[in-house]
Amino acid sequence: MTGKDGLSSSFVETVAGFTAGIASTLCLHPLDLVKTRLQVDRSSSSRVGGSVPVVREIFQNEGGLKAFYRGLAPNIVGNSTSWALYFLCYSHIKGAMRTWRCSQDQALTSADFFLASGSAGLLTSMLTNPIWVIKTRMLSTGSQSPGAYASFTTGAKEIFRSEGISGFYRGLIPALFGVSHGALQFMAYEQLKLYRSRMSSAETTTTTGIRHGVGGSHGSSDSGPSGMRQLGNMDLFVISSLSKLFAGCVTYPYQVLRARLQTYNAHLVYSGVRDAVAQIWAREGVTGFYKGLGPNLLRVLPSTWVTFLVYENTRAYLPGLIAGA
Repeated sequence: MTGKDGLSSSFVETVAGFTAGIASTLCLHPLDLVKTRLQVDRSSSSRVGGSVPVVREIFQNEGGLKAFYRGLAPNIVGNSTSWALYFLCYSHIKGAMRTWRCSQDQALTSADFFLASGSAGLLTSMLTNPIWVIKTRMLSTGSQSPGAYASFTTGAKEIFRSEGISGFYRGLIPALFGVSHGALQFMAYEQLKLYRSRMSSAETTTTTGIRHGVGGSHGSSDSGPSGMRQLGNMDLFVISSLSKLFAGCVTYPYQVLRARLQTYNAHLVYSGVRDAVAQIWAREGVTGFYKGLGPNLLRVLPSTWVTFLVYENTRAYLPGLIAGA
């Protein structure tokens, strides 16, 4: 579908997602590295403040501040590609559902948002899993560690040489399970956006009615065609935070499983997902499934803010910027 500015919605969604992925990765890569180190650690129990020794170890023994940006290339490629594909697929699937619902004179439901985001997540996970395998291995080890990949391309060549195509799809099962995270997040995000838009529109109508009296003008210059106000950056900030916290608290253990199964020697330690679950439970207890949760929360909330604010603003202003160029 092409808008009145001549830009297709697919192009706008893809560019907005791609830009959001790059921005969030550049800002928060060091926290992603610390989180990954904690997730793959099998030698210690999860505890508050556990990230401090990891930060100190990286800084002192791996090259100072530069070491916190190891694996930046695959992380940028992975995040930018994933968000671009995700928003593109999500937009198309949601659009198809909206067309079908409109034909029945119905609005999209929570189940529709969940299904649309889940389907987009499945497609994106299957297409980008090879990137995440390389990224996890690079972030989980220092550049001087034996067998460490020197670069993204070196890692790809080494995996293909030693493990074949299947090596690029290690951790895919927990990654597919993790699609539920994105599905829950977007379901909550969309419903909170609708709720806030309606509430904001009602507040504007009430304020305008009081100002002009009964029968006066009740319109709003920033209301959309459905009568709902455009949300501001503060609205998006709060809504994205709440939706991310909700999804993160429910689904975090899959990230630990995925990271464990994507490390260099995973095939020697775990026979599969069930074995990984059993070993973590036996040796580390339930807290083992939440290792790295602290730095993950520190990382994902700012990452969510950057991602959604950049995405929503790029989507809103990109057509005007190109038209005015």
